[in-house]
Amino acid sequence: MKRLPLIAAAALVVAGLAQAEPRHWKGAWPKTDFTKTTIDDWSEIKSGGPPKDGIPALSDPRVIPAGQARGIGGREPVITVEIDGARPHAYPLRYLTWHEIVNDTLGGVPVAVTYCPLCNSGMVFDRRTPHGTLSFGVSGKLRHSDMVMYDRQTESWWQQAVGRAIVGDLTGTELRQLPSWMESWDQFRSRNPDGLVMAEPDYRRAYGRNPYRKYDSASRPFLYSGAQPPHGIPALARVVRVGSRAWPLGRIRREGGVQEAGLRITWQQGQASALDTAEIARGKEVGTVRVRDAQGRDVPHDLLFAFAFHAFWPQGTWMLGD
Repeated sequence: MKRLPLIAAAALVVAGLAQAEPRHWKGAWPKTDFTKTTIDDWSEIKSGGPPKDGIPALSDPRVIPAGQARGIGGREPVITVEIDGARPHAYPLRYLTWHEIVNDTLGGVPVAVTYCPLCNSGMVFDRRTPHGTLSFGVSGKLRHSDMVMYDRQTESWWQQAVGRAIVGDLTGTELRQLPSWMESWDQFRSRNPDGLVMAEPDYRRAYGRNPYRKYDSASRPFLYSGAQPPHGIPALARVVRVGSRAWPLGRIRREGGVQEAGLRITWQQGQASALDTAEIARGKEVGTVRVRDAQGRDVPHDLLFAFAFHAFWPQGTWMLGD
């Protein structure tokens, strides 16, 4: 299920702002303890259109050998996860765009592969916490235009962009982010001929189509009323985030990669934007970013829009170069 058309959804949210408080949500969230929260202003929570589970998260998806996959365009983006003890896995955005969360287990590690199209935030988390192993769903809520996830064990709400519980019994609990990256399908299967890819889910969805056509060329984000990024950086420009630092993707491309802050960030041509044309495979070139430390190890990072970095890391450092 795709989100409501942008104008219709915006009108729905404006009409419902007066109901942006917990007492109006208790019917759908009877297990959620709204007295435990880090949110000061409930108006930050907005409906994205679909209700709770209206965007169906997946669990234990079927996977197939990369060589057997058909129908995925060579330039289409996938989220790659490589964990010791497991064959490399690819999770195509042609599926994640419509499901946003995949609960899986790789090499004995329970993981949540997450993608928020409205922030272009694609991260993988370890689902193990001091409170047990969690399974995640899509709440249908947004905060600063970023997906609010929920765990099915306590129905606490989690901010996807930061991997932290913001409402409910587990408020303040943080998920450990695992190394992963977006690359093209061609790049994944070239490096990993014996790798695995998530098979097409058994849902009636227009897989391979982009319901957010031309979104990453828009002037403003959907359902976002916060401050714009500094330094004249467009709100929907992509940035590479590591911790509380952000490198504009434009700089990485222009310089052919950078080495600073103990990191080596590279860029390679060949990956399409999932948020440009109606057909994902035909999207404009955005390229593939890899982030490694001084020892050559992959580093957890995100490739999100500039407005989202500024919203969640308002005191963050912008790595603009000279």
